[in-house]
Amino acid sequence: MTKAAVLGAGAWGTTFAAVMADAGTEVSLWGRDADVVAGINSHRHHERALPGLELPSGIRATTVMDDALAGADIVAVALPSQHVRAVLEGHGAALPADAIVTSLMKGIELGTHERMSEVLAEVWSLPKERITVVSGPNLAREIAAKQPTATVVAGYEIEAAERLAEATASSYFRPYTNTDVAGVELCGAYKNIIAVAVGITAGLGFGHNTTATVITRGLAEITRLGLALGASPETFSGLAGMGDLIATCASPLSRNHTLGAHIGRGATLENAIALTGGTAEGVKTSLSVRELAATVGIDIPICDAVVEMLHEGKPKEAVLQALLARPRKAEGN
Repeated sequence: MTKAAVLGAGAWGTTFAAVMADAGTEVSLWGRDADVVAGINSHRHHERALPGLELPSGIRATTVMDDALAGADIVAVALPSQHVRAVLEGHGAALPADAIVTSLMKGIELGTHERMSEVLAEVWSLPKERITVVSGPNLAREIAAKQPTATVVAGYEIEAAERLAEATASSYFRPYTNTDVAGVELCGAYKNIIAVAVGITAGLGFGHNTTATVITRGLAEITRLGLALGASPETFSGLAGMGDLIATCASPLSRNHTLGAHIGRGATLENAIALTGGTAEGVKTSLSVRELAATVGIDIPICDAVVEMLHEGKPKEAVLQALLARPRKAEGN
């Protein structure tokens, strides 16, 4: 039987542990909170992250990371993107030598502009052939409730992606494999920024036309940057691109959309974060993506607007007017 370690017992980490257990994988789930770990082991519940849902019996939770890593064939990491280095440093010796390491995270590291798989490779000195990533329509609550979904499992080597796909495939979870690691990760990180923007427009009272406009132009923005970074064009119209973008922008389960809506209704960033609960990755990723885009000279007006509203104190209405007043051009340009 395949053994897996999932590091991070938040909603997505716990859900992915459940997905793997339902696929017949033996799972060790690491979390910091002893009460959460005890609840999972004793009652098969994580009421804080997934209230009312019962977890599979194939999950064993622990607060000791090295115990979770012991003997793992697959290690999936689901931590807040800006804290990955600090949490994982010092645990590389416990990582089994042939384990596949999977990023479940959707962010870009501040300062380095690195994708999460690149951070994992640095922290644990991993060769590319052992790295995979997961992205797609991944709203944790729906997947934990066993609602049907598909996702993308990407790896530099297709064999690693196929091994992970085999360890996750079930009656409700359909993984598709891909070798465009950079494109899949960029889509996963950037869509959170667009979801914040959509949430802001919803909070301001705008309707579906505005939402469709921001989503569509947001995808164009993601694609421009991705192509400049060497990603495959097909990725952006697939599950990791358009699929994840629709789910995150449209769903009230999305923390990024929720945070944006609070901002649109007049909350400060600090208050919006508190009201949202959990980590809305788009807040900090907007800063790192803007820096990354500047290095390759790509125009990203929606991301720029999110940064200006969230971090620079510019009025929402003024920024939206500035977006609408941009020079007209042909759609494909």
